[in-house]
Amino acid sequence: METNLESIPGVGEKTARALAELDDPETALETGDVAALARAPGITVGRAARIARGAIRQEHDDPGGFLATDRTREIYRTVLSLCQERTVTDYAAHRLETLYPSPRRSRIEEVQSFTRRALERDPDPAVLEALEGVEPLERPGDVRVRDRCLATTDAERYSEARAAIPELSVEIVEDAQGLAELARGYATVIAIDESFAGIDLEGDVRVRPDALEEPASIVPERPLAFFARNRERLRAAVAVHRALEGDKNDGFEGGDEHGEDGTGIVDVDTDVDIDLAALERGLERLDDDGTVAGDDELDRLTVAVDDLDTVVGVAESVANDRLREAIQEQDVTIEGADLLSLVERGAGVDSLLSRELADEYAAAVTAAREHLTDALDLDVGEAEFAQRIFRDEPTFPVERDENAVSRLREELVAARDRRAATLKRDLAADLAAQREGAQELVRTALELDVELAISRFTRDFACTMPEFVWDADANGNNNGATVGFAIEGGRSPVLEEPLEAIDPVDYEVSGVTLLSGVNSGGKTSTLDLVASVVVLAHMGLPVPAERVRLRRFDDVHYHAKSQGTLDAGAFETTVREFADLAAGGEGSLVLVDELESITEPGASAKIIAGILEALTENGATAVFVSHLAGEIRETADVDVAVDGIEAVGLVDGELVVNRSPVTDHLARSTPELIVEKLAGEDDTQFYERLLEKFE
Repeated sequence: METNLESIPGVGEKTARALAELDDPETALETGDVAALARAPGITVGRAARIARGAIRQEHDDPGGFLATDRTREIYRTVLSLCQERTVTDYAAHRLETLYPSPRRSRIEEVQSFTRRALERDPDPAVLEALEGVEPLERPGDVRVRDRCLATTDAERYSEARAAIPELSVEIVEDAQGLAELARGYATVIAIDESFAGIDLEGDVRVRPDALEEPASIVPERPLAFFARNRERLRAAVAVHRALEGDKNDGFEGGDEHGEDGTGIVDVDTDVDIDLAALERGLERLDDDGTVAGDDELDRLTVAVDDLDTVVGVAESVANDRLREAIQEQDVTIEGADLLSLVERGAGVDSLLSRELADEYAAAVTAAREHLTDALDLDVGEAEFAQRIFRDEPTFPVERDENAVSRLREELVAARDRRAATLKRDLAADLAAQREGAQELVRTALELDVELAISRFTRDFACTMPEFVWDADANGNNNGATVGFAIEGGRSPVLEEPLEAIDPVDYEVSGVTLLSGVNSGGKTSTLDLVASVVVLAHMGLPVPAERVRLRRFDDVHYHAKSQGTLDAGAFETTVREFADLAAGGEGSLVLVDELESITEPGASAKIIAGILEALTENGATAVFVSHLAGEIRETADVDVAVDGIEAVGLVDGELVVNRSPVTDHLARSTPELIVEKLAGEDDTQFYERLLEKFE
């Protein structure tokens, strides 16, 4: 069913018109094929990624809003950028923008399927190096050919011709006489009406009723311009596939292991139906300007045309130098009567040369002709034209016949153009047949970079695929057990430390929990870990942990630590936000870092207790980091779980911390640990009395 392009979020009338020019915009949108969308006029790769993302949301009926707060969005951008940093091409970095956290099971499972295949990819350095030259294919721009035209007697056929072959002028004629008149202004006229079959006119007039079905044969410049513009991109894509598969054969032939499943993910199959060796040969024969290269005969004729005047001038000098030398060495004696006879007949030096130096003149002209033929590498037929440039009748100085030079030039130009046209048609036919395969070749190379980026991210952060509990009810219950999230061996990817320097964290939460712990013990890092894991899991990507089990969330609200006490207006806004969340947060994950900093400690404990009561009633999953965990628990009217990140002691003034929160444990504060340490080092009652205050 045809898609209403303007119904896609972010697609207006102008963008819809551009997308409509694609061969199959519906499939490109359904599969999130950014490379195909970017081929629409005026659509950049970045814009194509945003359009694809909107189409994916529409396809899965995704309401959006999963990233409900600024801090959640920051976490998403951070983990996304970690994947993007592992791309080689700009395209892949933009393509990853189509991956976003979604509450829809269909979308999550769709990306998970893609991800599992990506994890099978080996980031081979040779493949990564080859990818550096791959870019999306570009349109060659307008190609205009002015030496040919199409001709028809039918107005409807005229419109079809203009649409099918815009590179040529299309003319309407009434009859064969009109064709003859066109032939005087164009090098070639292609009549596209069957009614002109059998006509015989002067000039190059061809009757091709099938011209509109075979545009490459009429305008070989079209495919040649495309391949010339994208030559280096295609060569790089070939190198990627060579590096990936090894040069085992001349081409990849149509393995259909995966294909496109039409579900919003481009499914990369590196078996592309194209003859790589033939494509390479075709590209080797093509110059940057779209002309054919590497043909000895065309090169010979091109050089001959370009050098003709220069070589003729040199040949002329060769003849004159030899004749001058012969004259200087010749001792000519003329009887008086003979001289008088020559004068009376009006004869001049030419007659004298003819009589006395005929052989020398002939030798000089022969040398000039040989130089001309050899220097221009003329064939037998062309050499006959060259013979006429220097006359047999002796003259001094020897001069070229400009008419003969022009005739030779016309012959060479005609031969060059015929050769170029033949080569263009042949090469265009070869390459045009491979255009679809070439596009697929580049597309798969670019999409491979996306897969390799995910594979590299997974390896670099020791990730695993999460396990979703899909059949949990609205309150996160699964067969009587409450499900929130359970992380084993998690390492936060947003910490600016090497992976091996990060202590693994185990943490499981079901329902609403307070997280206590010492300063700098890792409470905020734990929230960042939870947020990163949940966001990545809902993107369909691997998560940085040994194992993760979680429910599907509708949205994630992560409130970072406030910098200082809020004024009355800001405080009111914050409370309103939590009121809205409490009213409908049954599918939400709520992460809050030290909400007590928004106002006075006594009031904060009461407010947080009230919020936790509402979230508990709604069945939300929540983790509130607080130094007031004890006070909040005492104030709340419901049982609130308290977990603790416990410091096990002080060593050389540094805290030794168990980074994994301990369930149902109110962690001791840093001051308590310091007093305990002092009490152990000193027998005075002062420290003991202080320590008793913490009990």
